[in-house]
Amino acid sequence: MKRAFDLIVFGATGFTGRLVAQYLLETHGVEGAVAWAMAGRNPDKLAATRREIGAPQALPLLQADASDPTALAALVPRARAVLSTVGPYQLHGEPLVSACAHAGTDYVDLCGEPAWMARMIAQYDAPARASGARIVFSCGFDSIPFDLGVLFLQDEAMRRFGAPLTRVRGRVRVMKGTFSGGTIASALATIEAASRDPALARTMADPFALTPGFRGPAQPEGDSVAYDDAAHAWTGPFVMAAINTKNIHRTNALRGHPWGRDFVYDERMLTGDGERGERRARALARSSRVQTALLGWGLTRELLRRFALPKPGQGPTLPQRENGRYEVVFIGDTAKGQRLRATVKGDRDPGYGSTCKLVAESALCLGADIDRSMTGGGVWTAGAAMGMTLVRRLQERAGLSFAIED
Repeated sequence: MKRAFDLIVFGATGFTGRLVAQYLLETHGVEGAVAWAMAGRNPDKLAATRREIGAPQALPLLQADASDPTALAALVPRARAVLSTVGPYQLHGEPLVSACAHAGTDYVDLCGEPAWMARMIAQYDAPARASGARIVFSCGFDSIPFDLGVLFLQDEAMRRFGAPLTRVRGRVRVMKGTFSGGTIASALATIEAASRDPALARTMADPFALTPGFRGPAQPEGDSVAYDDAAHAWTGPFVMAAINTKNIHRTNALRGHPWGRDFVYDERMLTGDGERGERRARALARSSRVQTALLGWGLTRELLRRFALPKPGQGPTLPQRENGRYEVVFIGDTAKGQRLRATVKGDRDPGYGSTCKLVAESALCLGADIDRSMTGGGVWTAGAAMGMTLVRRLQERAGLSFAIED
């Protein structure tokens, strides 16, 4: 069936959606090779966003509310893929996933909410397989650099050693950036949901929550202070580890466990060596314990809103986004003790300056570069659905670099 658009940006009037639309305008124009449109619930805000990003009137605007299944069912068959920035996804995301899964329309988002993702896998993997829709969550800073970083390292290990790395450490070396109101809103929604459902906390702690039917070996804990001999530095908890580790194990499972069914992976933040590094690691661990306590106390979003937190629609300034950057090192070992290291670097603020490029290029890669005979319908990860094809595209277009450290 002929579709009018290659891509629809759903939620284009939000902070991140606006950045995605601006990126598409700058890189693909309006009447170029990529046919795209902006969608949202408020036509006046859509028109204002179009003016603010400097787009011509020829850029199509499509109206649909995230809570209106009928409107979404009419919207999604018009596109090959839909890119959603409307979070928190656990509050607003399911109707759009459902519409795409049943219409055979590809879907990508920025979700970092693993309990919701686990529920979507259970409910919509089968309909998506039947329709041919490729559903791909977590196509921003969580979890593209980590998911693809492990994939890149494993790909090189197979070339050099003829064997996979059975143990990989992800270590965040640099992260300069800020959070927006949308990220805060997702975190608060998760806290509120956990206060109502204790099972959610167990899902958050389970590294195999996104691999239904498969459970691998015990994985390293990530909440304490630890000295990493492989990285020669102190380490503390990394805030995104709870989502990234789950996606990486799902990638391994979806690809048929090429890294082994006993694959072990963990993520931590590097804090440096010596006493100063240890102090920084302990500060990170204290912060992690506070987050856990918030879950245990069942604090509501209303109580947390009393603090001076950014609201949805707010985020870092242009200088903050452009001056931000990140760097992650991956250290892997084969069963025979052979070691390989790689780094992944991003040239912008991780949450927004880089994320808008990552999610846009992921959506375009899925539609333009990944044939359905290679990746059929279902709920995928970026690493499993697009693999090294996406690695190459992001290096060429999105300011991400992948390199082996010899």
